[in-house]
Amino acid sequence: MNPQQKILIILPAWNESEGLPSVLKEIQTKIPFVDALVVDDGSSDDTARVAAEAGATVVRLPYNLGVGGAMRLGYRYAYEHDYDVAVQIDADGQHDPAFVPDLLKALDTVDLAVGARFAGVGDYTVRGPRKLAMGLLSAVLSRIAHTRLTDTTSGFRACNRQLIEFFAHWYPVEYLGDTVESMVGAVRCGFTVQQVPVAMRERTTGTPSASPVKAMVYLGRAGFVLMLAMIRRMPARRAGSST
Repeated sequence: MNPQQKILIILPAWNESEGLPSVLKEIQTKIPFVDALVVDDGSSDDTARVAAEAGATVVRLPYNLGVGGAMRLGYRYAYEHDYDVAVQIDADGQHDPAFVPDLLKALDTVDLAVGARFAGVGDYTVRGPRKLAMGLLSAVLSRIAHTRLTDTTSGFRACNRQLIEFFAHWYPVEYLGDTVESMVGAVRCGFTVQQVPVAMRERTTGTPSASPVKAMVYLGRAGFVLMLAMIRRMPARRAGSST
């Protein structure tokens, strides 16, 4: 990790006014050397106001686009403001900022570092059909990326300057686009990826979905997204965007 790097934490947030202040305070306490950008994804509550009052920079979308749309704006901001590293952290409290230095260290050798829940750190568990669905998806993406991946839908990730530029000009906004398709697209264009073991927590806001039917629907939709990611035409890497 280079202490001279400009590092931006991007937090996509939709109606997260309740938990966001504590998340931002934890970021300021554990990793005070970073800047924080909250992308208000068309919230109907006070997300933008509480984020600004907590000291974060805030950009707002006029209506809800989902995590992919919010992250695309975040990467565009990082690119236009000349950041060396962009780190995605969820606004719901699941991601522990204390693991950000581990992600940054991985960027010494790869372009994209993904915080993995199921890689030997922490006690976060998933059971039943959803565990099977996530396992199958991770197995397929591991073969595509030529590296072991156990948590391919993790939204806790960091990327370097070259990938920031790529994502600023191309970033999928559809379902699972911010995780599965963005990773596949980056790999297809020659970027490298590595997982980093992290401990994650239960979300402090919102309600996770868990049922056999929803897990099977999730797997079907994920498979469709993966197929699209493999057949879609990808943009060429820009001159100078080599690692």
